[in-house]
Amino acid sequence: MKLGVMAALFGGMPFDDALTYCAAVGLDAIEIPVGAYPGQPFFEPSKVLASARLQDEIRGKLKDNDLELSGLAVHGNPVHPSRAHAKKDHQAFVTAVKLAPKLGTRTVITFSGCPGGSPKDTCPNWVTCAWPPDYQEILEYQWDTVLVPYWAQQARLAREHGVRVAWEAHPGFCVYNPDTLIRLSERAHKAAKLRGKPVLGANLDPSHFFWQGIDPVHAARVLGDAGLLFYVHAKDTELDRHEGPINGYLDARPYDDLAHRSWTFRTCGFGHGDEFWKPFVSMLKRYGYDDVLSIEHEDPLMSMREGFERAVEYLSGVLIEEKAGAAWWA
Repeated sequence: MKLGVMAALFGGMPFDDALTYCAAVGLDAIEIPVGAYPGQPFFEPSKVLASARLQDEIRGKLKDNDLELSGLAVHGNPVHPSRAHAKKDHQAFVTAVKLAPKLGTRTVITFSGCPGGSPKDTCPNWVTCAWPPDYQEILEYQWDTVLVPYWAQQARLAREHGVRVAWEAHPGFCVYNPDTLIRLSERAHKAAKLRGKPVLGANLDPSHFFWQGIDPVHAARVLGDAGLLFYVHAKDTELDRHEGPINGYLDARPYDDLAHRSWTFRTCGFGHGDEFWKPFVSMLKRYGYDDVLSIEHEDPLMSMREGFERAVEYLSGVLIEEKAGAAWWA
């Protein structure tokens, strides 16, 4: 396994400085944001897509710093009920899919998106319960009319360019847990009439599972069984022992309201320790994931440098780096 970073946290740095810093702290890889919610802090993707010279330049800088490009991040909502929003995020996604292989990666990380509850809506409508019956009608519209047709088309695009799309399961979007991720992947591939290995799979980020009551180790097993473990984000979550038991973990209070929130993102090792991270890494390894753990630092209690470097230090102690040896004892 290798250690990398989702580089949105370096948005205030010049690209060259960010690469030098990543190399200095001992990373193996970098995930570059190229649009939608993470922005495009380092270069304009459409210009790079149109320029072989710029592509060569970026690949050269990565090579000079001994870093591989683990993926392009373009987390957005391409099925947003606002046509302008959807069009912008869709175009960013398409650009990322076409650009990824030209820069040396086959992975594009994004969200599934969330449509409105009907064709007349102007805001996304995330359904979290089965009743009243209105919600079943919303889900039917979202999945049958919007999500499955959209992602079937994108599956064909991804296959055409030799790219895998790694959805980050995230509350607020229609794919938020292993069940919804597997179902959308299966239905979209079937609608696209694609055979062979899937191109729509998972970016497994444990931080969003903790506060939903999902065990990320079990999630890794289920996604591994489905053949959908495409990518992994390394981010932790602390569940507040006072607020959680009183108000639960569906918490819409601002992220900076740390005195009252029932959960908050933490640097790896500060929400959960070895009791989680070692079994998690082992489960990934069991199902053949031997790729990058991409650190995503969003800890509000630490500076960018301290939180990021603490994560590097901690994860360096739990990664399984070498191939397994023969079972000499058997």
